[in-house]
Amino acid sequence: MSTYTVILDACVMYPAPLRSYLLYLACTGLYRARWTNKIHDEWIGNLIKNNPNLDPVKLKRTRELMDKSVPDCLIEGYEPLINGLTLPDSDDRHVVAAAIKGQAESIITFNLKDFPKDELRQLELSTIHPDEFLCDMFELDASACIAAAQNQRHSLKNPQMSAEEFLSCLQKQKLPSFVSKLRQFQTIL
Repeated sequence: MSTYTVILDACVMYPAPLRSYLLYLACTGLYRARWTNKIHDEWIGNLIKNNPNLDPVKLKRTRELMDKSVPDCLIEGYEPLINGLTLPDSDDRHVVAAAIKGQAESIITFNLKDFPKDELRQLELSTIHPDEFLCDMFELDASACIAAAQNQRHSLKNPQMSAEEFLSCLQKQKLPSFVSKLRQFQTIL
């Protein structure tokens, strides 16, 4: 059986709760998460720009832990493909090039308009909003999604969160449909 492979765009890596959940879910084996060092640079750069007091050493450690926790996550050697791609925002071409090189089926992103469907279809790629992606994963394997949520919530130490607080935090990540599915299992989260 082939595993569904996706590229995590920088915009889904920036909010820590969503990034963390996506990684916990990837560790269940339900899908294969991939990214590049450039995607790391983008989400970390945006985070520091909006929160200049953050410790770069801690962010570097987060990056290293992410790369270590998801086997074969880093895509390299995609750069020669960039110039042959056309997108509304040329700064997004590296994501599509990585998706091609990494043999991904989809790009998980909030910025759907930046990746036109017609152009991606020609490359046998699609984009998917994180809420839709997670709902799809829930339909494929609800127990894996619940286990990922349990593992993420139980890993939170500073601060610890009740199941309700955890779901409210995910709700703020623009995941209303997915959170409504998880909410049915709140008592075991």
